[in-house]
Amino acid sequence: MQIGYIIREGVSGFTRAKLSMIAAITTICISLLLLSTFTILAINANSVVESLREKVEMEAFLADHLTLIETSIARDSIATLEGVREVRYVSKEQAAQIFKEEFGEDINRVLDFNPLPASVKIFLKDGYKTAEGAEMVYAAVKGISGVEEVIYRKTMLEMLDRRASTILWIVLGIGVFITISSIFLVANTIRLAIYAKRKIVQTMKLIGATKAFIRWPFVLEGIIQGFLGGGLAGGILFLVFEYLGKWISMELSDFVHVQTFYYGVIVGVGCLLGFIGSLISIRRFIGDSVVHM
Repeated sequence: MQIGYIIREGVSGFTRAKLSMIAAITTICISLLLLSTFTILAINANSVVESLREKVEMEAFLADHLTLIETSIARDSIATLEGVREVRYVSKEQAAQIFKEEFGEDINRVLDFNPLPASVKIFLKDGYKTAEGAEMVYAAVKGISGVEEVIYRKTMLEMLDRRASTILWIVLGIGVFITISSIFLVANTIRLAIYAKRKIVQTMKLIGATKAFIRWPFVLEGIIQGFLGGGLAGGILFLVFEYLGKWISMELSDFVHVQTFYYGVIVGVGCLLGFIGSLISIRRFIGDSVVHM
């Protein structure tokens, strides 16, 4: 297989059907811009969701009649439960001090006694910071002797789960739509290129050229389209997130974080779209039917 011929033919596609080539590159660029921008925003939105999960904690209030030994047993029992990362014991005196710091009142002076119970603050492992995981830990803690009440922000966790699921499905839906649209356009452009060279393709088949020899220039053409579209999209995103933000009062980088490698991923995805689109077109149109096109 002559590499030089394949490269020349792949690049020469830009001199044929220029408008369709430009349309394909532009569409890939716009598609990747939309997909990349939405993905970046979705990733950052998901980071906000996860940061809120980190703040979720559970608190088990202990009965007042427990002895020191019983309190220690209850605390240790909670600490050994599946899904519990760490526990911190809060005595009645510490609870009163926390109340004073938060509300500015000494509850002992207001009521002449301390009604606040001792408690155990429970910090969950990462896999249990969901509504389902927290509910499992909640049920286990409630069953421990000496625990009178358990509280945690159940409603907040349920809301976070819904938001995370919504973000995922929206990203997947938009991603699939944009991907299929881009592949279709690349395939159509390659089809036009094959049609423009149908006589040459027919002659090459008649003289015994292999399918691979005929196909690879068109595959390369699709990859180049994807590379240029992805490179253009990556360049625009880089300018927007790295430079445009410096010209406005609030930098985009303050709330949208983009890893450097992501720009390379965009170019790689563009090449992949071009490759797949060209393969689809080639499989369909380079065969016996090409003679009759």
